[in-house]
Amino acid sequence: MLPRSRPGRAAEDRRPRVCGVRTHWTTVADGEFHCPDCGGDRNYQRRTGRRRLTLLGLPVLPRGEAGPVVECASCAGHFPTEVLTRPTTTRFSALLRDAVHTVALAVLAAGGTGSRTALAAAVEAVRDAGDEECTAERLTAVADALAADTGRRTGGEDGEAPLAAELHEALDPLAPHLADLGRASLLLRAAGIALADGPYTPAERDVLTTVGAALTLPCEEVADLLTAARTPS
Repeated sequence: MLPRSRPGRAAEDRRPRVCGVRTHWTTVADGEFHCPDCGGDRNYQRRTGRRRLTLLGLPVLPRGEAGPVVECASCAGHFPTEVLTRPTTTRFSALLRDAVHTVALAVLAAGGTGSRTALAAAVEAVRDAGDEECTAERLTAVADALAADTGRRTGGEDGEAPLAAELHEALDPLAPHLADLGRASLLLRAAGIALADGPYTPAERDVLTTVGAALTLPCEEVADLLTAARTPS
């Protein structure tokens, strides 16, 4: 007679558990987010749960609340709700495009729009950031209006100059999501616009210093980057 085989792990897993804890999830919101595990934009469900002690698979006693969590619709991974603060790829692209546009305008407004080389550098930077319809005429009109507004007002909200307020509004939402190299690259691109028609003017340097501060770069690093930008490679 052949010996009886012992039940495998799969068979053991099919046996009902005497007791355990089961979580019943309820979806309270949904949307699109950047999934850390998938590495891209995915749909999500924001869920809350209630834990219950089960006996032979039947819920018998409440064991408190679970979550809230963010559940990826693709990989089913659960993440803390803080993951929703990271912009999606589409949102990040829009933030970067707006930031480069505002920085280019601020530098042009500080240095004037009379230089064709500076204007060309600004148009190229804005187009590289995703605004392919940017033109020199459009940048000139907006930069001149911004420069005129700066000249009329001595300060914005909380005493900030209008240019500084515009820069912080565009850069503050973006800076936390940029790597160190990305923040330095954006400042260097702004410096390139300022240097396209000659050395920094005092107004341009003030704008570039504000850009560095809004990007949360240390003062020493800002100074080093501005020096490196004007040094031929």
